[in-house]
Amino acid sequence: MAQLSGVPILILKEGTDRKQGKNAQKNNIAAAKAVAESVRTTLGPKGMDKMLVDSVGDVTVTNDGVTILEEMQIEHPTAKMIVEVARTQDAEVGDGTTTAVVLAGELLKNAEKLLDDNVHPTILSKGYRLAAEKSQELLNELAEDVNDKNTDVLKKIAITAVTGKGAESAKESIADLTVKAIKLISTGDEISRSDIKVEKKVGGSIEESELVAGIVIEKEKVNSGMPSIVNNAKIMLLDSPIEIRNTEIDAKIQITAPQQMQAFLDQEEVMLRKMVEKIAVSGTTVIFCQKGIDDIAQHFLAQKGIMAARRVKQSDMESIARATSAKIITNLDSLNESDLGFAGTVQEEVVGEEEMIYVKECKNPRAVTLLVRGGTEHVVAEVKRAVDDAIGDVVTALKTGKVVAGAGAPEIEVARGLRKYANSLSGREQLAVLAFADAIEVIPRTLAENAGLDPIDVLTDLKAQHDKKVKWAGIDVFTGKVVNAWNKGVIEPLKIKTQAIKSASEVANLILRIDDVIAGGKDQMPQGPPPGMGMPPGMM
Repeated sequence: MAQLSGVPILILKEGTDRKQGKNAQKNNIAAAKAVAESVRTTLGPKGMDKMLVDSVGDVTVTNDGVTILEEMQIEHPTAKMIVEVARTQDAEVGDGTTTAVVLAGELLKNAEKLLDDNVHPTILSKGYRLAAEKSQELLNELAEDVNDKNTDVLKKIAITAVTGKGAESAKESIADLTVKAIKLISTGDEISRSDIKVEKKVGGSIEESELVAGIVIEKEKVNSGMPSIVNNAKIMLLDSPIEIRNTEIDAKIQITAPQQMQAFLDQEEVMLRKMVEKIAVSGTTVIFCQKGIDDIAQHFLAQKGIMAARRVKQSDMESIARATSAKIITNLDSLNESDLGFAGTVQEEVVGEEEMIYVKECKNPRAVTLLVRGGTEHVVAEVKRAVDDAIGDVVTALKTGKVVAGAGAPEIEVARGLRKYANSLSGREQLAVLAFADAIEVIPRTLAENAGLDPIDVLTDLKAQHDKKVKWAGIDVFTGKVVNAWNKGVIEPLKIKTQAIKSASEVANLILRIDDVIAGGKDQMPQGPPPGMGMPPGMM
């Protein structure tokens, strides 16, 4: 609102909420810190889980940062920016979401102290940007090389990802399955997380999880007369229905005698029989159809000994195509034998209480399935999240070819390097770089706190070892001692660290530069019907 000659001039809509200057900055920083605090206790092998109950009573038990933040249904606009950090980390790496969020919260917490000392936000932003760039350099210098021949290192990466999550009791077998799955689908530099399908099924123990060199889909054969197992299967993927098509325009067929009705039905049967004959002549023994299959066609397919599943998801069709080298066809008229895929066995099995179809023993599968098991729905859902993290970590490590030790070692080393770098700066940016260095130490400090250790003692011991040039000195949260994290097998992809620092510093800079928050007033919607419309006079 502005004033001219004592007359107020309204420039914002009535009901608009506005916060300016220090108030706006403090409000934004408080929201970001609250989000970081909500997930901070889940960090590390000794991190705790959160139970989230949604509006309809569904329960999620997890310590996965991005899952927690998405289930919390956060409304505050600044807090939503922090949630975006977790989403970006999850999309880019698949793990390290809690690290990124906790780091963003700590960067803003340290910035608040400098803002109170009248350091200008733009100077802070510049200092943070310089520190983030230097951190990337330091991490790249620290990193060790890795490739698909380093099976032992890859297994340690998977074990590190699973430790502290629901699947920790079976971390060795989960890590083994993860590395085998990735080796099956990797062809040189080409590797993708989406080529590994993680299917969860309640029943059995986590140790009973298995790797299928092919695809498992949650479907059953459409007719009980069809075979339940097909060896040396020739697979057809069809995205059009095996049914009589409806006309594109409205049409009526007039039938004046019972014989005409029978002839019409006979003709439908003949058409369906011809469709099935075409399929059989091509050599097809298994059909996965994205659309429907007519009951009569099902009967004819069963007579020919062909197994069929219908209404298969698009993503499953694409996965089967990659696993079996089949082509997805849209028209039976253009079908030929070269369009078919191959699998050693296609089998319908009962897993838990549900039928599933296994497409396995594929020759050169470009897609595989990890079937994870667990005693309850909540357990198996958390195991799936842990397996997704392990797959993401190993794939990322192979893509970038660089790894670092964990346990807080790289953070201490980077903070040490940043403090040296800060001494080379002359302006107030030096203060921001030092604040950044302190913020990075929040990771080993939180690991110690969550393990019930004294964070001051732990950080002192860690810094002493790093001053002695032990670059992989980290905290063993189970013993409370400082150990060589690399020798202990605590290894993570470099990108977890670089992406977390990049995302956290960018969002911190964005939030620090906001000095005015204008929240538009909500339109007042009428509550209930207008007077006299649908209400008795006494109830108006």
